[in-house]
Amino acid sequence: MAKKKKKFYVTTAIDYVNAAPHVGHAFEKVLADVLVRWKKLKGESTWFLTGTDENAQKNALAAKEKGVDTKKFVDWNSKLFVELCEKLNISYDRFIKTTEKEHKKISQEIFKKVFDKGEIYKGKYKGLYCKGCEAFLTEKDLVGGKCPEHNKVPELISEDSYFFKLSKYKNRLIKFVEDYIVPKERKNEILARLKNEELRDLCVARTNLDWGIDTPIDKNFKIYVWFDALLNYYSGANGNWPADVHVIGKGINWFHSVIWPAMLMSAGIELPKKLLVHGYLNLGGKKISKSLGNVIDPIELVKRYGSDSVRYSLLRCSVFDDSDYSEEILIERHNNELANKFGNLVSRVTGLAEKTGLEKTENKLIKNLKLKEIEKNFENYKFDKALNEIFSFIDLCNEYVQKNKLWETRNKKKLYELVDSIKAVTILLWPVIPSASEKIAKNLGFEISLKNLKKSLDIRKVKKSEILFMKIKV
Repeated sequence: MAKKKKKFYVTTAIDYVNAAPHVGHAFEKVLADVLVRWKKLKGESTWFLTGTDENAQKNALAAKEKGVDTKKFVDWNSKLFVELCEKLNISYDRFIKTTEKEHKKISQEIFKKVFDKGEIYKGKYKGLYCKGCEAFLTEKDLVGGKCPEHNKVPELISEDSYFFKLSKYKNRLIKFVEDYIVPKERKNEILARLKNEELRDLCVARTNLDWGIDTPIDKNFKIYVWFDALLNYYSGANGNWPADVHVIGKGINWFHSVIWPAMLMSAGIELPKKLLVHGYLNLGGKKISKSLGNVIDPIELVKRYGSDSVRYSLLRCSVFDDSDYSEEILIERHNNELANKFGNLVSRVTGLAEKTGLEKTENKLIKNLKLKEIEKNFENYKFDKALNEIFSFIDLCNEYVQKNKLWETRNKKKLYELVDSIKAVTILLWPVIPSASEKIAKNLGFEISLKNLKKSLDIRKVKKSEILFMKIKV
């Protein structure tokens, strides 16, 4: 039997379900979705995994606070993350829940494999623990005595534990990280820690817990949530392991660039290829997060403004650096760029083409489209930079209409150049605004693929486009 061909495999981090999703979750899912859709544009086969991290103690604590059964609580909140994906038009192939039987089974098998290898041992843990991170911290990790991610003082705990010999993999990790993490600033942060700090063994099982996956070696212990959660990328791979790109936020870089590959090294599993570490979204200069209580509900944003506008406004943010984001920023980007520039171009040109008709000619206008630079930016995860180039060309197209006064001259050849250029722009924008792009493609009668971008558009009767982006009144 022929071996199944591996697909280009992309993952997001899986989300805690202690509360409803916020716009930071939407940002990450859209980043991953753009990457997947870009690969599809190129004709590649893809596998896209996202999901929810359900075995965390913070989920159990949140359920207890609400007086709800933990399983019912995580199932309910997990549905909100599924809804977020559906509303945002996220083209995932698999939504994994870490309470699934198959994931639990694989987590226990790999835990046992590492234990049998002699790389998990029993000991006693005493130190600082942040409930928000579900992580053990050192004094060096703290800022003003608090966890920098959650702005809370960690608790001092002392308990029997099982430890993974993480320290054994220090030198291998230093070599691996060199070609693993994007961007280089995030890579250098990890390398500095690996080279300059002691790499301590990792607590991988905790006692006195009533929620989580049982260890296969001791019924009194649960598998530490990160050891179980990180394995979702492997358990949900559907035969496509290793992952080509993990998309994660900068706050969990250490877990994905040190703990995760060390676990795989120990278990003898092939390592993933790239870790794309994105920046945070800020509201008034502060990170948007559930723990800080300054969340923006992305599901409500989509209900108000549509998936394309939310996706576009998020993707105008920097991928690698922190960016300010708000509803006002969304409205500004929708009105000024999607409505005034792109939407207006499509409406005017198709309206004129409907009245006048087209005459096929060489499209000289499209030579101004910096396609190689756009492709390079997509390949290097610089989606905001790709959009800059695409919209520079849209600006040129709008100028072309004005300069040639096409509403007066009704020049069929120039109108053809513009319609053909709209086709090219639509194809390039499909990963970002798929819904509007598909409407344009249907109206103009072309299939969305990079191959078709370079083919001349066949002449057909053009109908004026519907209004794609209605101006939002402020």
